[in-house]
Formats: sequence, C-alpha cells, structure tokens
Amino acid sequence: MKAIAVDDEPIALDIIRAHAAKVPYLDLKATFTDAFKALEYLQKENIDLLFLDIKMPDISGLEFFNSLSKKPLLIFTTAYSEHAATSFEMDAVDYLLKPFSLARFIKGCNKAFELHNFRNASETADHLYVKTGYEQLKVLYDDILYLEAAGNYVTFVLKDRNLLSRSTFAEVAATLPPHKFVRVHRSYIVAINKIDKVERQQVTIHKAIVPVSDAYHQNLMDALKK
Repeated sequence: MKAIAVDDEPIALDIIRAHAAKVPYLDLKATFTDAFKALEYLQKENIDLLFLDIKMPDISGLEFFNSLSKKPLLIFTTAYSEHAATSFEMDAVDYLLKPFSLARFIKGCNKAFELHNFRNASETADHLYVKTGYEQLKVLYDDILYLEAAGNYVTFVLKDRNLLSRSTFAEVAATLPPHKFVRVHRSYIVAINKIDKVERQQVTIHKAIVPVSDAYHQNLMDALKK
C-alpha cells in the first residue's frame, strides 16, 4: 500500500517514517512539510493512503484533501481534537491525535489496509454484500440508485426496494468502485450512471431528488467527466 505524509512539523514526519518502517504492507513513498509540493507530487503519482496534518500554514489539511480530484484513503494526524467529526464526514479512515503510539498508528494502518483491499476487489466485482440484521445480502452495483446515511446506518436505495444496513458511511464508501459511484453530500452517495439530471444543488435519479452540497460539487463534476 503506497502512502505519503504531509505535515509542516519535521519531527512529526520523523515519527511517521519510523512507525511506517515497522508496518510490512506499508510503503511510505515520500513525506512533505510543504503542502503545495505534496499537491504537485499527487498530480503525477498515484498513492493509496495519505497521512495528513490539519493545521498547516497557507492551507489546512481539510482544504488540501477537498482540493484533490482523485482522493486516496485518508488518515488525519493532528494535535487537535475539534475536527474529528468533520474528518469522518470526509470518510477519513482514522484520526490520530498526537502524540500517537506505534500501536495506535498500526491500528489505523490496519483499517486502511482492509479498506484498500476492499476497494481493489470492488474494481473487478459486480456486486457487494450488504449487512442487514444478521444477514449478508448480495446486491448488484447496477441495482443501486443511491445511498443515504443516517448516523450509524446506511440506506441502500435500489431499483425495486430499500435496504437498511448498520454500517458507517466510510465503511460503505470504501467498498464501492469509485468509477461507478460518487459522494455528492455528507449523507449521500449516488450511482453515476443513474443520474438523469444535474443541477447546482441537486441531482435527479429515477424521479428522486438527491441534494448536492457545495463541498462535494466538484466531486460530482469530476466524476461526470470520466
């Protein structure tokens, strides 16, 4: 799993490098104290996982990640706890509060690696399994219109029925192939090929109106170009 780290504090990057060297499946390709140099790198290279500080000069980690058209898995590394809720709205895999231990770092990496494997498998699969109660139901990607989150539950809106699953949005998002689905709102993911009409603040899918927030509008525009 290829990764980079972005943090304006060199000591923080030293710690990430030392921890990363102990994780056998993690290949830390580069580290950056300058966020804009990291952006240049990401324009040329594909990575699977991004370790990202939040409070940096010139651009915050939140702004940095939202600016990316192709978004890798994300682990925030920060000394501040107040952005934790926002980070999970952005589907961050984990939120590591400095100073974090090697054990805590590995726990976050394990979560990312599991989601990375799910994401790779979804690229060639035509379905996923949805947890509903004590069952795992097979759902074809082509049957999904959109997904709606509410707390720790996600509703899969299908062509002929709805399924309620006790999962986080981040978990579900990681299992969906990014060339088929796009997040358009903190609470909605839509099937790209099911969109009938696009407007600034909403999309129409099979007569259903799904809101599009400003934070995710560019995500939608980028997905429609592919």
